[in-house]
Amino acid sequence: MQTLNVALAKRSYPIHIGRGLLTDASLILPHLKRKHVAIVTNTTVAPLYLAKLTDTLQAAGVQVIPIILPDGEAYKNSDTLNRIYDALLQNRCERSTTLIALGGGVIGDLTGYAAATFLRGVPFIQIPTTLLSQVDSSVGGKTGINHPLGKNMIGAFYQPQVVLADIDTLQTLPPREFSAGVAEVIKYGLIRDAQFFDWLERNMAQLMQLDEAVLSEAIYRSCQNKADVVAKDEHEQGERALLNLGHTFGHAIENAMGYGVWLHGEAVAAGTMMAADLSQRMAWLSADEVARIKNSLLAANLPLDPPKLGAAKYLDLMGLDKKVENGKIRLVLQQGIGRAVITSDYDADKLNACLSAY
Repeated sequence: MQTLNVALAKRSYPIHIGRGLLTDASLILPHLKRKHVAIVTNTTVAPLYLAKLTDTLQAAGVQVIPIILPDGEAYKNSDTLNRIYDALLQNRCERSTTLIALGGGVIGDLTGYAAATFLRGVPFIQIPTTLLSQVDSSVGGKTGINHPLGKNMIGAFYQPQVVLADIDTLQTLPPREFSAGVAEVIKYGLIRDAQFFDWLERNMAQLMQLDEAVLSEAIYRSCQNKADVVAKDEHEQGERALLNLGHTFGHAIENAMGYGVWLHGEAVAAGTMMAADLSQRMAWLSADEVARIKNSLLAANLPLDPPKLGAAKYLDLMGLDKKVENGKIRLVLQQGIGRAVITSDYDADKLNACLSAY
């Protein structure tokens, strides 16, 4: 097992990465106020891992309340959030009850936001079961739900007590979901870790085959990058916004196509190529660098061609992005592999030309 720490003073917490973590109660018990938890999961993950985690906790004397939600991005909304509140209230949960998110990014975001708001705040633990949630969404305290007009528009920064990334859970992950997670892994190399990007280029075939050593290293390096950024900028006032490479374009794709039609990581991959396209038009990326980005995403079996919405539609949807300042869309663009910037100082005509190509 490998362990990282997210350094946030009194709210610091560990990330444990390894195999067999769902059966190790000692990783969870120190983080419980009392032996009373609600495990929030979904209809896909529950048959695979709910019993295993429940048995582990009950054997240690922990009372467990299961909350099983429908699966998918389409359910990351206020109606589903209320189902969590309903279960917590019906079971007379208190501020000492810990919520445990057992699932992917949707479950983690929903559970975290429920924890941030139920009784004005209860503890929660992240047990991510997808690659995307292990390397990205479970770390850093972003929680929330979607609104019909925009993705992740309602939420809170609320940190977990601990993150358990059990790589055994990735053995049951569908290939399409695994590829979606690799999009976020590649992102870290692109925005701040050129050596990691080089390593990914050399090891992508083994990663896609779920080679244990390569997979563990990819998760560790990704979480290390995320933890470093979050420690410097918890509430996304500066550097943390760089983690949104491809996301402004990608969220527009998800919104336009309907939540869940494109997986989040797929939309981020296409958005990353759009950002690379604009960066090249700005003369910030070379053709060779764009080709390296494209080849890495292709090697991960990710879609590169966004839907043809037209520039006006893209701009309208991107105008709902959380990074908009004073009515101006700010974009995360690249000035080389391993170096990203967040800027509103781009050529609007070149952005229009980029968007018009799709």
